[in-house]
Amino acid sequence: MAFYRQVGSVPPKRHTQHRRPDGGLYSEELVGEEGFSSDSALLYHSGIPSALVDARPWELPDQTLTPNAPLVPRHLKLHDLFPGEEHKATDAVTGRRLVLGNADVRISYAVSSLTSPYYRNATGDECVYVERGSAVLETSFGALEVGQGDYVIIPRTTTHRWVPTGSSASGTEPLRTYAIEANSHIAPPKRYLSRYGQFLEHAPYCERDLRGPTEPLVAEGTDVEVYVKHRGNGPGGLAGTVHVTPEHPFDVVGWDGCLYPYAFNIADYEPITGRVHQPPPVHQVFEGNNFVICNFVPRKVDYHPLAVPVPYYHSNVDSDEIMFYVDGDYEARKGSGIGKGSISVHPGGHSHGPQPGAVERSLGAEYFDETAVMVDTFRPLDLGEAGVASDDGKYAWSWSGRGPSA
Repeated sequence: MAFYRQVGSVPPKRHTQHRRPDGGLYSEELVGEEGFSSDSALLYHSGIPSALVDARPWELPDQTLTPNAPLVPRHLKLHDLFPGEEHKATDAVTGRRLVLGNADVRISYAVSSLTSPYYRNATGDECVYVERGSAVLETSFGALEVGQGDYVIIPRTTTHRWVPTGSSASGTEPLRTYAIEANSHIAPPKRYLSRYGQFLEHAPYCERDLRGPTEPLVAEGTDVEVYVKHRGNGPGGLAGTVHVTPEHPFDVVGWDGCLYPYAFNIADYEPITGRVHQPPPVHQVFEGNNFVICNFVPRKVDYHPLAVPVPYYHSNVDSDEIMFYVDGDYEARKGSGIGKGSISVHPGGHSHGPQPGAVERSLGAEYFDETAVMVDTFRPLDLGEAGVASDDGKYAWSWSGRGPSA
């Protein structure tokens, strides 16, 4: 994300002395991607960022994956995963339930009301979509207020925690988060950017739409626990460790650079439309290694006099297509049981498209009121424990109207 920011107190020249009011030196920390060959930021700590006083294992939430076998499309009902008041005992990190995953990306879901522990993902960047509720994301770079419709991009190794703040007339509104965890970095599509990293004129969003930290979040504390997810020998090649730091990890008085957490709201995405149906790449918002993230937003639809507004049937030759239905009324899926909080899994090797009758019903439509987040992967996705638990077991037969027992 090559968009330079400077927050708080930094020296005029990098890698030079920067002293505290008492005359001691701040500790300069470089956080950088791809060794020393890509975007980075320089953070200035009151303490020593490498200091530890204790460490112990952290048993991660269940990371077991089950193959999608036999190969069928599936409907996963995420809102069934956290029934009743369960959210009152859950946080947005340790409460995540794994829905789908492969060697490149893992998709998890959480409904929470508790403040999460301090957390650092050392395996890759995270893109967390806020389905409902609101929170303050506290990070070593500063704080971000986030809410419904926000994508929150958190670079690898960024120490942070989620503090839910949602409220409604009936009391506290839980925070619903859809976490896309990469084993790589997540960034805007390269085709939207100049060779120097500026958004180009054809991009559906730009720098003005991005919200980053604006001031340091200087905190004090001793013996602070930080939960770290990292590479290891557990399921999915992952492991967890709790580090105890002698000083607070949010002791940063200033930073600058092009690598930092930021938020982008889906309502600020400007949809690209045409006279005939446009393919999914026009809806792309981010990309990682071997996967892309797209979004479908309320928009004017195809305006050729003979246009068919819903998607044509298409075979997923190279990818699995995962659609998370967030809001609105998704025209192509009427009659399948899919609604808010649903995920459709359309695996590579299976042709999919509108439900029976959806094409005729869509003719003459001028506007679609729908919001969805899509992840396309270039390696097959397996089902996590939450994917297995939330599968409706009948979506595969919704096009034919009868299943194997009929």
